[in-house]
Amino acid sequence: MTIKPVRKAVFPVAGLGTRFLPATKSMPKEMLTVVDKPLIQYAVEEALEAGIEQIIFVTGRGKGALEDHFDISYELEATMKARGKSLALIEGIRQKPGSPVYVRQQEPLGLGHAVWCAREIVGDEPFAVLLPDELMVGTPNFMKQMVQAYEQVGGNVIGALEVPDSETDKYGIITPGKRDGKLTEVTALVEKPAAGTAPSNLMIPGRYILQPEVMKILDNPVKGAGGEIQLTDAMAQLIGNQPFHGCTFEGQRYDCGDKAGYIQANLALALARDDIGPAVREFARGLIG
Repeated sequence: MTIKPVRKAVFPVAGLGTRFLPATKSMPKEMLTVVDKPLIQYAVEEALEAGIEQIIFVTGRGKGALEDHFDISYELEATMKARGKSLALIEGIRQKPGSPVYVRQQEPLGLGHAVWCAREIVGDEPFAVLLPDELMVGTPNFMKQMVQAYEQVGGNVIGALEVPDSETDKYGIITPGKRDGKLTEVTALVEKPAAGTAPSNLMIPGRYILQPEVMKILDNPVKGAGGEIQLTDAMAQLIGNQPFHGCTFEGQRYDCGDKAGYIQANLALALARDDIGPAVREFARGLIG
């Protein structure tokens, strides 16, 4: 079995971010910062550290700030140089010419549709999908863990994370087969099963490595849960035709699409910092005590 390398990653970033209004009225939700770095930058760095070479953003109207973030800022850099300040924090944001690539999702028709919008750039290669709302903190990072698993088994590898049974109706859920360490054979997938009907408590936390055949399935989409074109439904059609595994994440997940999860991420990452951690810890103790 020849296993093609994963060189491209798709970032669906066209959402309106209505759960974070009014903050997201004029700013992309992906540009919300955790401590001092936008969510989208955490996700892009995760992909690059995993060996991804080309970044593909599926955007919508009003996402100009996101594009500017990964571009050169001549005025800022000139000012910092003139003041003798290091450019290290912003030089690492730059991408090579030709990467990233931006494509538009013109209608909010669901995650499956957003991924399908990148089909011409993905071509006939396996590709990763990362949802920036999901901030995954681990060593090695989650996409690196998944690439390592993919290099062993090939096919399709999706993230897997155990959640309480009471929360399974919020997520795409895996029906598990054989388990081998952190790898679980996927025998079926269900999107947001009704409470009490989930086949397991393994949810899909916004990380995927998929074969290009999923794009052909998305060429003829069927609306699923919520009346949207669900990526989960398209992936389910690959099961049985290609190897399909879940890779359980060894690390910490923060759901930054949720206000409480976003605050938790800021607190946890701030406490882990040498420069500001002690001050934040002292403040938190006083606030709670």
